[in-house]
Amino acid sequence: MNTTERQHLILERLQNGGHLDEEELAKLFDVSTRTIRKDLKKLEELGLFHFPQMGYNSTLSNFNDTPFLGNEIVNIEEKQKIAQRAIHFLNEDDAIILGAGTTILAFAQAIPKNFQLTVLSAAMDISMELISKPKIEIVQLGGLVRRRNASVLGPHAVEMMRHFACNKLFLSADGISLEYGLSTSNLMEAHLSSRMIRSVQKTIILADSSKFNKRSFGKICELVEDIDQIITDQKLSTHIFHQLEDKGIEVTLV
Repeated sequence: MNTTERQHLILERLQNGGHLDEEELAKLFDVSTRTIRKDLKKLEELGLFHFPQMGYNSTLSNFNDTPFLGNEIVNIEEKQKIAQRAIHFLNEDDAIILGAGTTILAFAQAIPKNFQLTVLSAAMDISMELISKPKIEIVQLGGLVRRRNASVLGPHAVEMMRHFACNKLFLSADGISLEYGLSTSNLMEAHLSSRMIRSVQKTIILADSSKFNKRSFGKICELVEDIDQIITDQKLSTHIFHQLEDKGIEVTLV
């Protein structure tokens, strides 16, 4: 288990149990109390809890995994508009990667039935949506299933990604911050998304405006260095829009 995975599990236990001392955590993860103390200091720097009382800070945006079915009803109209516009950036015979989440699912639903594509999918619900489209060849990643968004993640999925190179990645996120970058609430999903970015020529973010000026626990990437284009809705503030464009990121508003 690496450091980020251990830190994520520490947060889950703090969330569920409310309090664990350093010795308990050290015994649980078979590491020294010094290592645990470093983990806790790092998590405190991120604002996730208050050291040394270790009281979980529930105000951190986008740490908790929202149940998968609950995400469908949030900003439906905006997500559908974003998905429809994203279709314009597809070409016949593209080899693309689709991340997970309801905006990406809306995008998969919007792909014309007879469009010819190769799609590498991280989410089972997206693969099932594409099965009815006969000209789309689907490559489903395998690994640990994340219930929040029916996606797969973990080392098996990351290793599988090493064998592919694609034209475009369509990705969503829980948080988009000019300072912090792109982030999601699950560390393993963040790691997989980061690996996806390294496997494509162009990365396009599909996210409604509610995701901006937020940060989640697992950092995926920087914005300027790694993101080529963002498609979002017209509720995005003018200030953020101009900041993104000034940094060379193409922003499409719908």
